[in-house]
Parts: sequence; structure tokens; C-alpha cells
Amino acid sequence: MDIQQRLLKFVTRTNWILFIFASIIGLAVATPGFARGIIFGGLIVTINFHLLYKTLKKAFTPPHISSHNVVLAKYYIRFIISGLILYLLIRGDFVDPLGLFVGLSVVVASITLATACEIKKIIFKEAV
Repeated sequence: MDIQQRLLKFVTRTNWILFIFASIIGLAVATPGFARGIIFGGLIVTINFHLLYKTLKKAFTPPHISSHNVVLAKYYIRFIISGLILYLLIRGDFVDPLGLFVGLSVVVASITLATACEIKKIIFKEAV
């Protein structure tokens, strides 16, 4: 398995693991608004990540290669819908903004973790 597929598989799996872990901890020790923020933020960012993956995979898989305009249009539509959902969640006082920030950081945390693991593999492979 090449490095790109391995990283994608790691990040995708880690997204859900971190999301579930953060949600359980949030439900156990935080206020309900903070926990809802973690849950909604994690769901929004994880679903967006999967939709972006599907869009890019479909766009770059022959024979149906899409133009970059289609990819960008889908990206901006997702961005606007996500922004509207976030606005409604915060405006309606359904979630705590700090909890939402923690939930939205799930994908960033999994990408950072994947990068750290790959760097560790490279360093220790060269050390041997």
C-alpha cells in the first residue's frame, strides 16, 4: 500500500475514533452545551472530510475526470452550508462555541497525528 492510501486510511479511521472519544469525554465531564458543541462540530467536519474525499476521488478517477470548476463549486457549496449550520448552532445557543471549536478540530488532530506517525517511521527507519 502506498503512503497516500495508508495516510488516508489512517486519517479517516482516526477521525471517527477521535470524534467518538471526544464525544464520550464531553458527555461525561462537560456541560451539555459544550458536549453538543463537540458532537456537532465533530460531525460537521468529519462528514465534510468524507464528502471532499468522494468529490476528489470522483474528479480524478478516469474516465470521468471533472473540471476544476466542478470541484471548486462543490467545495464552496459545502463551505457555505457548513457555515450556515455553524451560524445557526451558535446563534440559536444550541452549542457552546468552545465545544464547537474542539469538535471542529477533530480532523486537524487526526492529520497532525498521522504526520507525526509518518515522521517517526521515517526517522526510526533511517536510524536502523
